[in-house]
Amino acid sequence: MDAITLLTADHNRVRGLFKRFQTAEEKDKTEEMAKLAELIFEQLTVHTSIEESTFYPAVKKQSDDIKDTVDEGLEEHMVAKRLIDECQSVETGSDQWKAKMKVLIESVEHHADEEETEMFPKVRSAFQGDGLERLGQALEQEKKKLGAPVLADAIDLTKEELAAKASEQEIPGRSKMDHEQLAATVDPRF
Repeated sequence: MDAITLLTADHNRVRGLFKRFQTAEEKDKTEEMAKLAELIFEQLTVHTSIEESTFYPAVKKQSDDIKDTVDEGLEEHMVAKRLIDECQSVETGSDQWKAKMKVLIESVEHHADEEETEMFPKVRSAFQGDGLERLGQALEQEKKKLGAPVLADAIDLTKEELAAKASEQEIPGRSKMDHEQLAATVDPRF
């Protein structure tokens, strides 16, 4: 799987968590919100780590335009990390915690949308041959080192099983995903 498809799968997995968190908040289910927040923090920590250690260094040297977008992305990662730390330091379920979670969600959604619409098309154009595939393999290796689920953990599930998990996890765009995209996007642990 190429790097852009893998990172987009990460974005969609987190978007599903955001939607589930917002639904739990609307229903005032603090315990469910707390569990989902921990999953959000885990996913964002792994995602920012693999982007910073592997993806960004590989793509920023492709052009000055990509480098500028990477620099902005790194700053947005710092904001997300700070918000995660702040969420973990205030009382779970409090108004302050909910407000911080809302800002985190909005910030990450902006960041993911910007990467997908501005950075990823430029990166795809800049890479030749199987460069994005090799970069995707490197990202998968980093995810595995961090103990996060990888494509191999779900690839043996049937498309129907993956579609059911994607529905449960409220993954956006799931109806248009092929087997491999679903396997990369769902969290097979749940």
